[in-house]
Amino acid sequence: MVHVRKLCSWQWKKLLLLFPLLFCSIILAATFYGFYLRYVSIVASYLQCFENVSKASEYKKANDCERVNISSKGIWSMNSIGRLGNQMGEYATLYALAKLNGHQAYILPAMANYLSPIFKITLPTLHDSVRNRIHWKGYNLHDWMEDQYRSIPGDYVMLSGYPCSWTFYHHIEEEILREFTFHDFLKEQTDAFLRRIRGERKNVTYVGVHVRRGDYVHVMPDVWKGVIADKKYLDSAMAYFRNKYENVVFVVTSNGMDWSKENINNSKGDVFFSDDPKQSSPADDIALLAHCNHTIMTIGTFGYWAGYLAGGETIYLTNFTLPESPFLKLFKYEAAFLPQWIGLPADLSPLLPKGNGK
Repeated sequence: MVHVRKLCSWQWKKLLLLFPLLFCSIILAATFYGFYLRYVSIVASYLQCFENVSKASEYKKANDCERVNISSKGIWSMNSIGRLGNQMGEYATLYALAKLNGHQAYILPAMANYLSPIFKITLPTLHDSVRNRIHWKGYNLHDWMEDQYRSIPGDYVMLSGYPCSWTFYHHIEEEILREFTFHDFLKEQTDAFLRRIRGERKNVTYVGVHVRRGDYVHVMPDVWKGVIADKKYLDSAMAYFRNKYENVVFVVTSNGMDWSKENINNSKGDVFFSDDPKQSSPADDIALLAHCNHTIMTIGTFGYWAGYLAGGETIYLTNFTLPESPFLKLFKYEAAFLPQWIGLPADLSPLLPKGNGK
């Protein structure tokens, strides 16, 4: 009996010794499990972070690639030569060809000085400090569109020439007309002039007339074997509009205003000159002509742009050189005037030997 009691007592003491060990084992296991959970969380966070960094890297590469593509468009520009009509032709041609070839167009400061005081143009200006650092590829243009101009090579191209042809840009006519939107002060000035000459007339049809003289009086016959508009041409063109429309008012602009006043028939009192009451500028004149309903031009780019901006009907002088004229190597009638415009042939008799004229 005593032996049994001693045995039970010993087993109980043994259990009491094992209990702390069991408790420590449980605590240790719980601790390791906690560390395990934290480890898994840290690894998961690290993997997520790595994935985000990878995605960010890919996104940066994509953006860098996009920026490279944008910058690879380079810079296209064009010479700035001639007066207002030439400058407008150069601007429109640069705008159209740069867009057609996928490049960014910039205009030179001289062109900006000509056009920005008149129109709300949008092409950026290329500062001389940038222009002088670029190695340009020169590319000369004819006065009309050619197929090879659709794929002109080079990212930094300087176009040159005197292009003034609808064949370059008429497919984006709305954009070109938007580029040549007049500043508000010119619109207001023009509207005031037209209201004044309209007087008490109702339903007036305004016809802008541009008479090109100046240096062309001598250059055309002496250099190009051609003529400029004479009194007979202007009489015929004005008669066309007088017969077709009621209440016609003619607005005459010219760089030879004295000759125009002497030779234009104003017996009906329907002709008004842009220098009345004060001398007008080229900006004043082009704004007046562009806000008329129809146009009578003679020759030259200024009159061409008057007709293009005004819309409506345009009458122009055609066949104004002899067949052997060197001018025809630089000029094509079909590229210079829109197909729907009306051409009246010039009188070439002053160029012919005496006795062979009309």
